[in-house]
Amino acid sequence: MLTIHRAELLLPGAGEEPVPGGAVLVDGSVLAAVGPYERLAAARPEARVRQWPGIITPGLCNPYGPELLERAYHPDPREADTLGTAPLTGEALDALGMTDARWGASARRGVRRLLAHGAVAVAGDLWREAVVDAVQRSGLGIERRSTEPPGPATLDPFAGRPAAEAFLLPLLGDKGLYADFAVFDVPVDGDPYAALGGHGAVTCVATVLGGRLVHRRA
Repeated sequence: MLTIHRAELLLPGAGEEPVPGGAVLVDGSVLAAVGPYERLAAARPEARVRQWPGIITPGLCNPYGPELLERAYHPDPREADTLGTAPLTGEALDALGMTDARWGASARRGVRRLLAHGAVAVAGDLWREAVVDAVQRSGLGIERRSTEPPGPATLDPFAGRPAAEAFLLPLLGDKGLYADFAVFDVPVDGDPYAALGGHGAVTCVATVLGGRLVHRRA
């Protein structure tokens, strides 16, 4: 199925110029084309269209894979009254007496949180079988990292570094690349990188992973 995702601005990454009124054309799981919406729509008028606010960017890579998924517990919403909603670490994590089943459930919730922040991959080696299984089932990529990222760990890949460094792969329309991208509802006038960094990945309204809409803000 062909789908055109359009927004007020397309930010391809890799130093490419932003495209006002830009869009990406998705053919199944792959990225078929990028550019101005009018050009893509004229070339493939049969494609369905999804309209988003803000900026389409490449999918993000969160550098804190092990820290967020194997060294933190993401509470179930039903536990909010006793455990709160923020990831638990340190002594609070130790007190839970974690089992493999609980690690797997936590990882699934953690993955959903990562997707809701525009992440399409995490960096760092994962060792817990239940966590690896949850990540692989979601389609989230796992990237290697050569050095430990500066802390503290955060769900926001834009925090503490230039926004462009959070992008995994640029949106350049190379056929055969998976359609991995995100959309952020931030102002489009002015510097888009500053807007992303200033407002943060919490503004994510949609995440597309391998052509699948895996997160859509209600």
